[in-house]
Amino acid sequence: MKKFAIEIKWAILFAVILLVWMYGERLAGLHDENIEKHAIVTNFFALVAIAVYVVALLDKRKNDFNGKMTWIQGFISGLVITLGVTILTPLTQYLTVEVITPHYFENMIRYAVENGLQTQEEAEGYFNLQSYMIQSIIATPLMGLVTSAIVAIFTRKK
Repeated sequence: MKKFAIEIKWAILFAVILLVWMYGERLAGLHDENIEKHAIVTNFFALVAIAVYVVALLDKRKNDFNGKMTWIQGFISGLVITLGVTILTPLTQYLTVEVITPHYFENMIRYAVENGLQTQEEAEGYFNLQSYMIQSIIATPLMGLVTSAIVAIFTRKK
């Protein structure tokens, strides 16, 4: 475990940053009165996620590899972070929709139906905790894999 202490730290920090982002979205009204902007604005979290991976891999390079890191070392480190983030995903999803913004699904269903984006049945099938957890558990490793591969290119140093 000590070998991956930095990755564990950054996976936890990633989860905390995600929760802060979700709280910010709620405060900005993206989960209710400004819900029509949610689909666009929430994608900007990708920039935050990339920044977290960059800082995490720089931390790993500095503290575990004495300032030198190959692409494969960075990539593996990124994958371990991704594993940690994926493991924490059900918890972050639960905290988001049960604590931070408990009316999120109701609001999204209403918005989707009122704007003709989905039928009531389709919206209810999509906007629920189980659906979001499944989506997150699939998307998180895929996005983490790609992010790790790309960020490792830029954080490697011989």
